[in-house]
This record gives sequence, C-alpha cells and structure tokens, in this order.
Amino acid sequence: MEVIPSTRLELLSEMEERYEKKDKEYFMHLLDHKDFVIRTRAVCILVDFGGEEMVSHVATVLKNDSNELVRHEAAFSLGQMCYSSGIKPLEDAVKNDPSFFVRHEAAIALGVIGSQEAKETLQSALEDSSEPVRESAVVALSNLQFMEKLSKNERFAKLTGG
Repeated sequence: MEVIPSTRLELLSEMEERYEKKDKEYFMHLLDHKDFVIRTRAVCILVDFGGEEMVSHVATVLKNDSNELVRHEAAFSLGQMCYSSGIKPLEDAVKNDPSFFVRHEAAIALGVIGSQEAKETLQSALEDSSEPVRESAVVALSNLQFMEKLSKNERFAKLTGG
C-alpha cells in the first residue's frame, strides 16, 4: 500500500524524488491536487521536462484552474515553452480570463513567443479595462514589431519580450 504524504513538505520531498525519476504521469496527476502550491509546482516541473506534449496539460490548467496564481504560472510557462501550440490558449486567456493578473501574464507570454499570429489579440488588449494588461500588450507588441523588423538574434528577442 502506497503511503500518502500528509503535509505539503512531505509531498514536496516526494515530488523531488519523482522529479529525479522524470515521472511525468505523477506530475500530470498533481495538476488536480487540492493544494494550489502543489499545482503550481507541478506546472513548473512539467514544463521543465519539456516537450510540446506538455502544452495541452498546461493549457488546461490555464483554462480551468480555480486559482489565479496557478493560472498565471501556466500562462508564464506557456510563454517560456515557446511553442506555437500555446498561442491559442494564451489568446483565450488574454480575452477571457476574469483575473487581470492572468490576462497580463498571458499577454506577456504571447510577446515572448513572438508570433505575429497573436498581433490582433494583443492590439485588442490595448483596450482592456486593466492598466497592467494594457501595458503588457504594449510590451508584447513592441517585441513582435522588433522581431519582425530588426531582430537578428531570436534568443535576445525572446528574453526581452516581456
């Protein structure tokens, strides 16, 4: 019979062991954990494992998690992953997430990915009710413009995109 950790610290210790074993299934399961701290860490770890197959899991967290901090981390993570398959979930978050905190991070993440595909969404975000979201859209749009017209170093552009 498997022992279930009773405290957050015990679970984090178990997570470290599972991380060393690259146990993706374990961390995907944790995306539904009751503790938002655990869900946040699980998102980060799955992104660290890499691979575009993680995008759909992180996108589901971005769309459905009840905690805005967890959704924010999912938006940030999709940006860091830089897969074009993350664009649609991020655009949806910019347009529809109830939290300005998440909308702001999703806009920044679109700028980091650097796809011109997100330009219309970011231009619409310039009219968002929240100033941080509007400012994030300005930053993201300036990076899209820079990447399109001037950038010779994609890594530099992604690092400065938000």
